[in-house]
Amino acid sequence: MSKHLVTTKTPLRITFTGGGTDLPEYYTKHGPGAVVSATINSYIYISVSKHFYPDELRISYSVTENAIKNINDIKHPTVREALRLLNIERGIQIVSITEIPSKGTGLGSSSSFIVGLLNALHAWKGEFASPKQLAEEAVYIEREVLKEKGGKQDQYMAAYGGINLMEFMKSEEVSVKPIPISTKLRKELESNLIMFYTGKERSSSEIHEKQVLGIEKNIEKYDRMREIAYETADSITKGDWSLLGKLFHENWLLKKQLSGGITNDVIDNYYSKAINAGASGGKLIGAGGSGFLLFNVTPEKRKAVTSAINLQEHTFEIETQGSRVIYVE
Repeated sequence: MSKHLVTTKTPLRITFTGGGTDLPEYYTKHGPGAVVSATINSYIYISVSKHFYPDELRISYSVTENAIKNINDIKHPTVREALRLLNIERGIQIVSITEIPSKGTGLGSSSSFIVGLLNALHAWKGEFASPKQLAEEAVYIEREVLKEKGGKQDQYMAAYGGINLMEFMKSEEVSVKPIPISTKLRKELESNLIMFYTGKERSSSEIHEKQVLGIEKNIEKYDRMREIAYETADSITKGDWSLLGKLFHENWLLKKQLSGGITNDVIDNYYSKAINAGASGGKLIGAGGSGFLLFNVTPEKRKAVTSAINLQEHTFEIETQGSRVIYVE
């Protein structure tokens, strides 16, 4: 029997190093891929409830789709396919709220949305879905059904949460390894990270499409980025923030060379200003092009970097949990 109302809370994520090695065009031939990422305390909330009209659907996100009689008429592709996957045809309302611009900011928002939606729909039906199941279903919808280009890390991060070393095997298996870190070291890590919003959004699918075309000629770069991910996990475990900054920097220099669209003159200018002001390394989060810039900088030099780059800072903490049901009625 379905519930009256269910709400889920799903975190967004920041990628540290290794991003791009989670593309199937890389890891299925040259795997494993390896990525280190962390979820942050910025969230997407999804509420699901019964509809007053049992033969209708209502979906509200940046627009509202009302009085839908058939799921095939739903314009939002991931909502349509999630309902289809779970065999929900009518009599439901879905509302989403996001704390950060939900498209093209590099924080994995589209995957957090679908993981949170699947979690809410399963709970609404009275079912429990594990993080593994949520991630696999989200990957299936985004990559297999909708044929959207991209990797796998976002879906797994949204489902599992925390700070993880993820490995993407040739067999399509995914290993999620939480990086062991004390609360004290986690707080130190947070104090050494700073993030800025560039004020622009972009399509990650378009960037990934370009990137995929150049994978074979950039294998050595991808292999090195994979190794950097393992070194990153080790540096976090040891609390070696200086090394972490150097790894950020090396990873970013490699990633910039993978294809056009990953960076531009504006992003490069911001990056140079931050480095000159004292940041030890950084990167553009996500596929590239725009969104959020992340830097490793000691607390003593934080103010200088903020002044030099002159962008909107987004303060955050690391979220230790993945998507979860926070309300059931």
